[in-house]
Amino acid sequence: MVSQERLAQILDRFEYLEAAMADGTGNFADLAREYAELKPVVEQIRAWRVLADDIATAEAMLDDPEMKDLAEEELPDLRARLPQAEEALQLALLPKDAADARPAILEIRPGTGGDEAALFAGDLLRMYQRYAEGQGWRVEIIEEQSTELGGIKEVVAHIKGSGVFARLKYESGVHRVQRVPSTESGGRIHTSAATVAVLPEAEDVDIQIDAGDLRIDTMRSSGAGGQHVNTTDSAVRITHLPTGLVVTSSEKSQHRNREIAMQVLKTRLYDLERQRIDAERSADRSAQVGSGDRSERIRTYNFPQGRMTDHRINLTLYKLDQVMGGDLDEIVDALTADDQARRLAEMAQ
Repeated sequence: MVSQERLAQILDRFEYLEAAMADGTGNFADLAREYAELKPVVEQIRAWRVLADDIATAEAMLDDPEMKDLAEEELPDLRARLPQAEEALQLALLPKDAADARPAILEIRPGTGGDEAALFAGDLLRMYQRYAEGQGWRVEIIEEQSTELGGIKEVVAHIKGSGVFARLKYESGVHRVQRVPSTESGGRIHTSAATVAVLPEAEDVDIQIDAGDLRIDTMRSSGAGGQHVNTTDSAVRITHLPTGLVVTSSEKSQHRNREIAMQVLKTRLYDLERQRIDAERSADRSAQVGSGDRSERIRTYNFPQGRMTDHRINLTLYKLDQVMGGDLDEIVDALTADDQARRLAEMAQ
């Protein structure tokens, strides 16, 4: 169990934050952010302490002939609740990913499977858009390249809201689909795949970019289907020379495109740095849920059987229509619980 000293330090810090916010001292936004992060932890500490005090009081009552019967009646229930309270406290005390509360950049690209893979990539985008809508998040498409059949060659989207990365970070990886393509006359099941990357949005303090490391090109862009007769030099392509990363944005405003492209570039560089640090911490990152390894198959969507299987935790759900419709909470909750259980086990070693 966690030391009483550490619990006391957390409570002292929480009370300091409350006082500082009330007095108006310090940076209010930073204080409020830390306060919000500590509040659920403090609630679990207080709940556990109340239960522990109740048990101690009931045990003391056993020595009182007049109160012994009442204590013997209450103690079994109180003691039965203690393991659950301790687990909830330990979960609350697990180190938080500093990026969990952030918005995210979602990138989807078709893998093996040609046109069918591109169509599946489009299906995945719609799945995440519906999930985001249900969460009250906002999805802004930054870059999208479509195929003639309505599939997607590549899409980059900015998902804005609270706690986006915490809920979507387990989606990074290879998503495999098994179904009969609409273009298949023989009714044969085809297997294809798409790659998903979910990157936490970078903040200015995370990544500093030297202007000399960038090559910025403007390109002519036009509306889809020839909607605009006149083309304009509005699309922006930014190349980060040290890493070779290339980011494009093609909205109507060149100034806005440069801003969007820089944000995506910072996010990708931030993700590279996070992966480097994670690789140093673990020699076997591919075994970790939510490691962000986008070369590993994580999930299969089998349309003939109406089945979705997440291979990392051996979770199978026979409600594929609901999943593709954006009902991802059961999957995300299971992945989160598995990740928490693994980290609790590591703490106990």
